[in-house]
Amino acid sequence: MSHAPAAAPASQPFAESTPLGLFGLAIGCGALLPVAFGMALTPAALKTASMFCLLFGAGGQLLAGLMALANKNMLGGTLFTTFSFNWVMNWWALSGLAEGKVPDATVVLSVDMVFLVIFAVLTYAFGHFSKLLFAFLLDIDVLYVARILKELTHAQSLGLVIAASTVVLIVIALWLAFALVLNPIAGRAVFPMPGPLFTASPAPAAGTPPAA
Repeated sequence: MSHAPAAAPASQPFAESTPLGLFGLAIGCGALLPVAFGMALTPAALKTASMFCLLFGAGGQLLAGLMALANKNMLGGTLFTTFSFNWVMNWWALSGLAEGKVPDATVVLSVDMVFLVIFAVLTYAFGHFSKLLFAFLLDIDVLYVARILKELTHAQSLGLVIAASTVVLIVIALWLAFALVLNPIAGRAVFPMPGPLFTASPAPAAGTPPAA
C-alpha cells in the first residue's frame, strides 16, 4: 500500500519582521530624546524629530506589523501595527507644535488612558514569551502612567520620568533586535534572551470535568 509523501511545512511569506519594528522604534525614540529632555525645542528641531517619527516610528512599525500579521504572528503584528498609528500622531503633534499649534490635552489624555489599558494587557501577554519582553512592555506602561499623571497633576518633574523611560525603551528595543539578528548568525547567545516570566496553564483534556 503506497503512502503519499508528507506535505512540507508551509513557509512564512516574509522573514522575521520584529527587528525592523524594533529598530524603527529605537530610531523614533532617539529623535524624541532631545525634545523630551528639553534640549531641542526649536521649530526646526520639532520638524526634524517629526520626520523621524513618521518614517521610522510609523513607517517601520507599520511595515513590520503587517509582515508579522501575514506570518500569522498575531501578538507582535497587533502591537507593531497599533503602535505605528500612534507614531503618526507623534508626527502630527510635533509638526503642529513647530507651527505653534498645540494638540488638545483632554483628547490626548483620554487616548493615553486607553493605550495604558491596552499595553497593560499586552504586558501580561508578552510575559509568557520572555522576561525581557515583559520589561519592554512594562517600561511602556510606566511611560504612559507618567504621561497621564503629568497631565492630571501638571508636575513638570514627571517629564524626566518620561524621558528616562524613553531611554530604557531604546536600550531594550535594541537589545531585543540585536538578539534576533545576531544570535542566529553567531550560533550563540551574544545578546541573551531570558525565558518566560509566566507559564500558560495546560488545556484540560477532552472530556475532563473542570476542577471544583
